Amino acid sequence: MGALANSFEIPSHLNAKMPIEWTRGRRDQVGMMVLHARSGKTIHTQFRQLADFLQSGDLLLFNNSRTIPAVLKGADVEIRLSRKREDELWEAILLTNKEEGHQDFVLEGNLHCKIVGKGSEEPLQVLSFSKEGGDFFDHLYRFGQPIRYEYIDSPWPLDYYQTVFASAPGSVEMPSAGRAFSWEMLKGLKEKGVQTEFLQLHAGLSYYENNQWPNPKHHPEAFQIPRLTAQRINETKANGGRIVAVGTTVVRAVESAVNDYGKVCPGKGLTTLYIQQDYERKIVDGLITGFHEPQASHLHLLTSFVEESSLILAYQEALGHGYLWHEFGDMNLILP
Repeated sequence: MGALANSFEIPSHLNAKMPIEWTRGRRDQVGMMVLHARSGKTIHTQFRQLADFLQSGDLLLFNNSRTIPAVLKGADVEIRLSRKREDELWEAILLTNKEEGHQDFVLEGNLHCKIVGKGSEEPLQVLSFSKEGGDFFDHLYRFGQPIRYEYIDSPWPLDYYQTVFASAPGSVEMPSAGRAFSWEMLKGLKEKGVQTEFLQLHAGLSYYENNQWPNPKHHPEAFQIPRLTAQRINETKANGGRIVAVGTTVVRAVESAVNDYGKVCPGKGLTTLYIQQDYERKIVDGLITGFHEPQASHLHLLTSFVEESSLILAYQEALGHGYLWHEFGDMNLILP
């Protein structure tokens, strides 16, 4: 993936620094680049025109995981949660000025935590908290803050990091491909005959600071696929409809749940599936996603839809058209 990692740079003025609601009034007013995978042809339009590119019988799959305020702070420490291991155990990044070897920390609201082991990869560590279950989440919502990276100038309330349909708390970063959808858009898509279903994948940290990115082969994420969702996916495929995933998290979850007969099975699990250009997708035909950094594994996943050379050309075109990157940015629709 060296070619992708060095294929483009994102100029600072193309980092989306604030929610579009503050500049244009509605979250569905972002731009959209449509990329046809086979031909490499691109169309530049608005996200609100999405229905023009979908067909009756298509199935849109959404991730309804809800973003939690995953940053906890103390007098000399900042903790960024990555994923829940057990009731009181979380993998997290711990940033502190204390000397190496210090194991115990006190956070706002008198929440105590302790380092009890190494996480799935560096620099993640396993932390044990003095509260668990509902008590821990109550504390989190009282004292926690959303994860905010340096390209966003000022803090935004947690509601700006939620999709309109989010319902199952667990993602430490917003599954941002669904952010641009409004209820009006969803209603219009259903009127056209486009089906919608939901699953959950609780997104972990996508960036570890200091130019360090998660290794996608060691980045477990919890997912759950309801019985009705699995049934609708299998029916759509059998009827010749297209499965369009809203977000790379949805692709990862669905492709992790395929059995030996090519059917999606309901249930829950933990996926470490790494999708890149040599991966043969069994279920997902199209993808709605944002624009990704060249080092991110999300971009590698896109090469299972589009030839790497075509993807690089399309991204360079997107830069020229001034599309905005990151969770508050513009959208990319990839169709077969």
